[in-house]
Amino acid sequence: MTESSRESMEEEPNQDEITAPLISRDEGQTSSYSPKEEENSPVEQVALTVQTGDDPSLPVLTFRMWVLGTISCVLLSFLNQFFWYRTEPLSITAISAQIAVVPIGRFMAARITTRVFFKGTRWEFTLNPGPFNVKEHVLITIFANSGAGTVYAIHIVTVVKIFYKKHITFFVSLLVIITTQVLGFGWAGIFRRYLVEPAAMWWPANLVQVSLFRALHEIEERPKGGVTRIQFFLIAFICSFAYYVFPGYLFTMLTSLSWICWIFPSSVLAQQIGSGLYGLGLGAFGLDWSTISSYLGSPLASPWFATANVAAGFVFVMYVLTPICYWLNVYKAKTFPLFSEDLFTADGQEYNITEIIDSNFHLNITAYEEEGPLYISTFFAMTYGVGFAALTSTIVHVALFHGREIWEQSKSSFKEKKMDIHTRLMQRYNQVPQWWFVAILLTNIALTIFTCEYYNDQLQLPWWGVLLACAIAIFFTLPIGIITAITNQTPGLNIITEYIIGYIYPGYPVANMCFKVYGYISMTQAITFLQDFKLGHYMKIPPRTMFMAQVSLLRLLEPF
Repeated sequence: MTESSRESMEEEPNQDEITAPLISRDEGQTSSYSPKEEENSPVEQVALTVQTGDDPSLPVLTFRMWVLGTISCVLLSFLNQFFWYRTEPLSITAISAQIAVVPIGRFMAARITTRVFFKGTRWEFTLNPGPFNVKEHVLITIFANSGAGTVYAIHIVTVVKIFYKKHITFFVSLLVIITTQVLGFGWAGIFRRYLVEPAAMWWPANLVQVSLFRALHEIEERPKGGVTRIQFFLIAFICSFAYYVFPGYLFTMLTSLSWICWIFPSSVLAQQIGSGLYGLGLGAFGLDWSTISSYLGSPLASPWFATANVAAGFVFVMYVLTPICYWLNVYKAKTFPLFSEDLFTADGQEYNITEIIDSNFHLNITAYEEEGPLYISTFFAMTYGVGFAALTSTIVHVALFHGREIWEQSKSSFKEKKMDIHTRLMQRYNQVPQWWFVAILLTNIALTIFTCEYYNDQLQLPWWGVLLACAIAIFFTLPIGIITAITNQTPGLNIITEYIIGYIYPGYPVANMCFKVYGYISMTQAITFLQDFKLGHYMKIPPRTMFMAQVSLLRLLEPF
């Protein structure tokens, strides 16, 4: 709690002031508690970043939180979906909203009336319970994070309408989007005790936000000859904002500087080796941050060992394995481009997908035999192989290095367990019952099965496909969640899911995409929810308040 808020609490209390603006405080909350100084997280990065105190009296579910959270969620969802169709997608993260809402929240705290409505009744509330505090700021950011990602199910609508030139109704599209957005919430609730409560699951990306929260809300004295954290942040923010004018508008070639292509503009080999957009990108570099962070996110939030592993794997696949396979002409590799995501015929021409789909949106075997088998580029094939390898290595790594921890955590759920300081602080709040998550999960699965069966002419996926997709997602959520919580890198299920349904249920393109979305994105959404849970865990947000925020209609607003 900041010095200014402490001073305001020490002043003579206002008779009209209440501490719980929209709902009553959870039972079991007590006065502010500060643990002993020697108590801290066993993870060094967490110990250096996250505070080990809590003030349960701070209001969380405020009018400011609902208004700013709603606007942040809807706005980020629209902007990220809009920019996703760029060659280098521009991702606007929740940190943008985290920064933007501070002056707005403080302005609302200064200007909105402090009048108490329905005073003396159980419905008593106020629109302005006091200064804009860090806990409501955290909840606004979690709302924003719900809209910070793109809606993966939109890809189904895009593919059907643009690539296949077919029709899918708005209502069916909406049902698919809503069910995929909520399905992962059930997995998140089931795996909280494994991926949120243990101190070893420290979620590196959250520490960036925790550090920023502290910089924005804590009063810090400026060291002699230096700057405070908020001053450093403002300097970096203004400089980065000003610099983006050059790669974004004035000098767009800064996105990818391929000097080998400049020296040999007519050489095909030079384009294959040096192009940063259509080749190996050897020697190419970019001075645009969106180029660096388009697909793997910011490298600044990942531990060094994870970034180094990604870099080593990239060099091996991109500069060793792919060139060897291409120039040795493995599987007629030279017939096709070195780097392309397109599909090709045996003679290297672009494959006409619409020619092999009949009027019922099924695979036309006769037309397929006339067109011949499809081929993909060497690099595309390598990425698929790496995707399979990543999933198997994830399972093996988690089993070998974290199998004992998972088993011990499972046994400890039935008896008293050792807790770190942050988990112990959170025990003062009423916890969310497990059956709440299970009820949401079963309801959503039932709605998904109904959607796929009732609109089977458009979605093609049978009921057993929905259950199989859910089984794959729940199986991989724990191991992939552990990898994400430790390394900030998330292996995807998008490759294995489309292969499984393609083998079991061939000839149905929309069914393949639906299975992929339900199997892949429900796991991804679960990881996102778990990351938000951990952020609330670090910032001591009451669990039931977190639940209310994440299950609110804002999750349903995102698809629009």
